[in-house]
Amino acid sequence: MIIFPAIDIKNGKCVRLTKGDFSTAEKVADDYMITAKSFALYGAEWIHMIDLDGAKFAKPRNADIFLDVAANTELKVQVGGGIRTLETVESYLSRGIARVILGSVAVQNPGLVKTAVREFGSERVVVGIDAKNGMVATNGWLETSEVNFISLAKQMGQAGVRYFIFTDIDKDGTLSRPNHIKTRQLQTEVAEFGGNVIASGGIKTINNIKTLKKNGVYGAICGKSIYCGTLNLAAAIKLTIDS
Repeated sequence: MIIFPAIDIKNGKCVRLTKGDFSTAEKVADDYMITAKSFALYGAEWIHMIDLDGAKFAKPRNADIFLDVAANTELKVQVGGGIRTLETVESYLSRGIARVILGSVAVQNPGLVKTAVREFGSERVVVGIDAKNGMVATNGWLETSEVNFISLAKQMGQAGVRYFIFTDIDKDGTLSRPNHIKTRQLQTEVAEFGGNVIASGGIKTINNIKTLKKNGVYGAICGKSIYCGTLNLAAAIKLTIDS
């Protein structure tokens, strides 16, 4: 299991949202580079970074920050937010980003996802499935589609996708524990074609990490819990390494 400490960027600042509501943006760190390097010191190998402005306006707005972290730390950078074209995918992956996250475009243009997987490989393309009451949300979570989260995962699996980030929007930023039922359900469904689920939203304590690991989940994105001190990053990483 892999722990992905998270940094969300809005207007160049490190923030966190509650339930995806942009009006709840709260600054959580002064400097993205210092924060990223601190994660590495605690043993993290990956970092999860989201361009909130990009997600809202459907094109990258903070790319320089993500590229800076990729170039000046040893962390593998996983980036999402506003990635809607193959040109953007190629730009990120050719400049040091380890993985890109395709969210809204998976619903709006699934053919692009299939092409991205074919051209860049399944290890470098992740589909973000953000759901509210089981239905997929798009465009920075400002719109809810009529697509069920399991149905989207299966469709993307047929397109060659092997990594999925699942976020229950009602849990995001709440520290109220993840939606273990839906996360486990998704992991079971995608396991049939070798898929891996990264859980996001609601993680508060190391007990949540233990449950996710027990349920066979591939990874966990931890943001607010780290900044608020309810989760010890080093201990969480150690847990995932130990059998």
